Amino acid sequence: MSEEPLPTALAEVSRVEFPYDSDDDVDFEPYQQFMPVEENAFWIPLWTGTDLLDPNDFRVFGQDGSGGYAILWLAAEDEPLTAQPVVFMGSEGDHGVIASDLGDFLWLLADGSGPYEAVAEPDRPSRPNAELTAIAERHAPQARKSAAEVIALARERFPHFERLIAESLG
Repeated sequence: MSEEPLPTALAEVSRVEFPYDSDDDVDFEPYQQFMPVEENAFWIPLWTGTDLLDPNDFRVFGQDGSGGYAILWLAAEDEPLTAQPVVFMGSEGDHGVIASDLGDFLWLLADGSGPYEAVAEPDRPSRPNAELTAIAERHAPQARKSAAEVIALARERFPHFERLIAESLG
């Protein structure tokens, strides 16, 4: 995995177990380290079919059961990792911006959604998780929102992610 350390909040999330036994569960497997950028240089062109996306703009920190990735997208120039938007790029081509920053992502998880669910079911009912809520309260108490609010705000703030993907897919 990458030598760049995970932000503290993501490191805490990586120690949480996400069971996936029913349709109500969150399909998310957080990594304990970022995926190496060199691996991005391999999978991103395969996913898009082009070399139009810069692998250095993405920090993969988890996946769903089918191999779709949860990613910090380095779209906010000169901002720390914690201020970067979170996106999902699924194994079947599904994709979307799911949180405006790491704080919002923590509240998305705390409300019972994961990266895949945020794209597939943006209006998913709340299913609060006490352990993830505690992490969100420690690291982003001012960002408290429902998952639906997190997703709507991210889409409003970063509509160009959809255009970027559409352009890269041709």
